[in-house]
Amino acid sequence: MQRKFNYLFLSLFSAILLSAGWLLHLSVFIFFAFVPLLQLEDDLSKRIDLPKRKLKLFAYVYFTFLVWNLLTTWWVTQASMGGGIVAFVFNSLFMSIIFVIFSNLKTRVNKPFAIWFLIPLWIGYEFVHTIWDLSWSWLILGNVFAFNTSWIQWFEFTGTTGGTFWALFVNILVFTIIKNNISLKIISKPVLKIAASIILPVLISYLIFFLRKPLSEPKDKLKVLVVQPNIDPYNDKFVLDFQMQFFKFLEQIKGKVTNETDYIVLPETFIVGQGLNEDIIGENEAVLWFKDSLINKFPKLKIVVGADSYRFFTKNDKISSTARPYQDEGVYYDSYNTALQIDAGGVQMYHKSKLVPGVEQMPFPGLLKPLEGLAIQMGGTFGSLGVQDERAVLTDKETFTNIAPVVCYESVYSDYVTEYVRKNANIIFIITNDGWWGNTPGHVQHLNYARLRAIENRLQIARSANTGISCFIDEFGTISEATNYWEAAVIEKDIYKNNNHTFYSKFGDLIAYLSAFISVLLILYSIFLRFTKKTA
Repeated sequence: MQRKFNYLFLSLFSAILLSAGWLLHLSVFIFFAFVPLLQLEDDLSKRIDLPKRKLKLFAYVYFTFLVWNLLTTWWVTQASMGGGIVAFVFNSLFMSIIFVIFSNLKTRVNKPFAIWFLIPLWIGYEFVHTIWDLSWSWLILGNVFAFNTSWIQWFEFTGTTGGTFWALFVNILVFTIIKNNISLKIISKPVLKIAASIILPVLISYLIFFLRKPLSEPKDKLKVLVVQPNIDPYNDKFVLDFQMQFFKFLEQIKGKVTNETDYIVLPETFIVGQGLNEDIIGENEAVLWFKDSLINKFPKLKIVVGADSYRFFTKNDKISSTARPYQDEGVYYDSYNTALQIDAGGVQMYHKSKLVPGVEQMPFPGLLKPLEGLAIQMGGTFGSLGVQDERAVLTDKETFTNIAPVVCYESVYSDYVTEYVRKNANIIFIITNDGWWGNTPGHVQHLNYARLRAIENRLQIARSANTGISCFIDEFGTISEATNYWEAAVIEKDIYKNNNHTFYSKFGDLIAYLSAFISVLLILYSIFLRFTKKTA
């Protein structure tokens, strides 16, 4: 009975430490969060004669990850109770499976070094969780450093995966030192090793911060106006006539747009209504309003704005797995969550392609097409949205400006955003609508994750959120001109392009790619050991 209580305590303690980093915005907790869980696993793995030992380990581990998911991302239920429950249950399940796989492999290898296999296995899991249709990568371990960006300026080399590696490395080091040392003095070699493993990366970060010069080239300067309309997404945004919303926007920016203004940035799905037909998008009424009201008066002005759009398939087109039937028999179309750039030269488009599972898409649409109607209705859309295969940048050839139009959920994905940069994006605009979650930690976490994208790519960011928080973020992850939540606002700032790609921007998430490869080998090796021991 006492052991059960101890195991439950260790399980809960890990969950609290994991959650504390996000809830208190103190990344330091992540360095010790796995230590109780590793102690639990170590003790259970030695009890070979314990009935259903592996099942019990799974239960304790699942409890840890479920509590962590609930405490940190409970706000998802504000948008959808069902969707939130599914996210909590399955995200915790995936984490638990990986930890049990690690435990099995560690037991079969039966060597002290086997504990370090947790690092590639966990990173491999995080990577896979970013690329499949059930992706929910909000709790990637490295994301916790979004609240302490002065520690992780070296993310320009490793990306956020480097943060996951750092966190797991320190946890395992702490556990092995505690396990192998009955008594520890505050000033001793083992304690100094732990301190060095935490402090040295922080010192490197400060050194990079000191050596890097801020972007300041006059030729790269852009004057950007960010608008926060503050339209209630539940009761007004998709109900009120768009003309009323457009005139409210014009009133907001009255007197703020000049001949020097390069860009106006508006949030995700600002243009709503019947949707924009992409085949005749230049003739759309909303697009013409922007041109007549602003572009004709300020010819150099460019407007980046979110919109609902759609496109019909012709007879010669390959019908996508997300296509929907139209009224006429045999006619299909795709709906998109689109970022537009409207300027004197016309209209450019990008379709949001990292979609929220169960909200903007039915996972694995090719297989689950009959269940598409069960996808949650949100943002004026119903069912699965269409996507595009490659990232696209919004360009201005006169100023050599290439905008990465990152739409909402896409800003959570490190490697995904680098695809814009490899298309020569030299500045990032994030357009989002965070009002679905209400005034909860959700919109704050989402904002801070954008800071990681700025550091990884050393690009400055203009962020327009429908209900907040809108802001500017420099290449070091520093936030400025932040608006209040649930308040109409307009902010303006000179921001700078950067045409120099970082190591991470050029080569992508090398640590994740390697870890995923090693994970496959380790799992195969674990299976091999299982069968060889049975036949021995």
